Amino acid sequence: MLKQGSALDRYFMISERGSSLSREIRGGFATFFAMSYIVVLNPLILSGPDSSGATLGFPAVAAVTAFVAGILTILMGAWAKHPFAMATGLGVNAFVAVTVATNPGLTWPDMMGLVVLSGVTMLILVLTGFRTAVFRAVPEGLKTAIVVGIGLFIALIGLVNAGFVRRIPDVAGTTVPVGLGFDGKLLGWPTLVFVFGLILTIGLVVRKVKGAILIGIVTSTVLSVILESTLNIGPSFDGKNFNPMGWSLVAPTFTEWAAPDLSLIGKASPFGAFEHLGFVAATLLAFVILLSIFFDAMGTMVGLATEAGSIDKDGNIPNVDRVLQVDALGAIIGGGTSVSSNQIYVESGAGIGEGARTGVASIVTGLLFLVAMFFTPLINLVPFEAVAPALVVVGFMMVSQVGKIDWQDWGIAIPAFLTFTLMPFTYSIANGLGAGFISFVLIRTFQGRAREVHPLMWAVASAFLLFFGIGPIEAALGIS
Repeated sequence: MLKQGSALDRYFMISERGSSLSREIRGGFATFFAMSYIVVLNPLILSGPDSSGATLGFPAVAAVTAFVAGILTILMGAWAKHPFAMATGLGVNAFVAVTVATNPGLTWPDMMGLVVLSGVTMLILVLTGFRTAVFRAVPEGLKTAIVVGIGLFIALIGLVNAGFVRRIPDVAGTTVPVGLGFDGKLLGWPTLVFVFGLILTIGLVVRKVKGAILIGIVTSTVLSVILESTLNIGPSFDGKNFNPMGWSLVAPTFTEWAAPDLSLIGKASPFGAFEHLGFVAATLLAFVILLSIFFDAMGTMVGLATEAGSIDKDGNIPNVDRVLQVDALGAIIGGGTSVSSNQIYVESGAGIGEGARTGVASIVTGLLFLVAMFFTPLINLVPFEAVAPALVVVGFMMVSQVGKIDWQDWGIAIPAFLTFTLMPFTYSIANGLGAGFISFVLIRTFQGRAREVHPLMWAVASAFLLFFGIGPIEAALGIS
């Protein structure tokens, strides 16, 4: 047991934040299970060839993804002392992959070099205090909207990852983008696992059972393994054929031990893109990456810190500079190791929902990622369907903050609404923030209250206008 007042307790403020060592360990495990899928998903996203025909290689990307996530998450826990786990950012890695695939002459090292430069720029903004100042300039109503938006976002991630909600093919006559299950029907044993896990987790949470979220994940995983071993369900897509009744991505099976391949470390070329694409095109790409990682992290940090109860009465997050420093290093290290920018994960909410309040949970999660580098069964054993219920329940917890928004002040209410609706609808935290910030500045101006807007909010809104207008700008400049 942890002795109150011990060096460990004082350093991480475990008792002060109302936590315990057992809660932190449970939270660390819950977060790891909730986000471990990235070790499988990231290699799939970054699997395509570049203009030279070279690929990064699935085993190498998987190993380095786990390695970097482990190191950065441990650093976040030990240095910033928050239960925020880090890994390759979904959205940024997809942007990187699409950009490499659609720009002749651009190679993987070139693109990862731009990620490194974006991270260096980010670190400079953090060290000069600019990024922290932007965070403090955001009105409290918008910060609350960020929490709500992230709650809706991770709930949608859970529902989609479990196959309970699915994308509908974009064909003529389609009237809605998503629907219930496959063709409007819930199919397959994996969906049953999700429903079982959701009911179980809700029941445990309502009964205030200690370890409710982790119990839900573990029990659903055991059920998944039993079903897969007896019925041979298989994944929903095996590389060739689609099976609507299969597991979303990872079929819960044991795999053999494999030595990690860390050969991608140090392969990025920071200035290669400028040589192959030209200064303007490369700068625009770096700007898009910078804005995305700049605001994704800020939004996620606010949402998670609020859920953890670590924001003080003035709306400030303890050690916020350290959190942002580690986040900036995530872009530098992620790009430098060719796995794309690493950032704070919204799935950290699973650990927070389990009771994690300090950096101890992050250290546990980080160590599990390092172990997963060697023992991939820790990754392949837990399907999305077993983790998704935790994300839905945590999403509910975060959305419950919506009552704190002043709905009578339209200058806050409308931007807040745009913020928390566009995050899930566009699958991007940054897009929701941009819409909220721009509309806040505009509406306050329409109300004749422009003087109440912090100067940094004007600067950020202008940057987001450029961000949203990057397509027409590139077209005008003849950049593909």
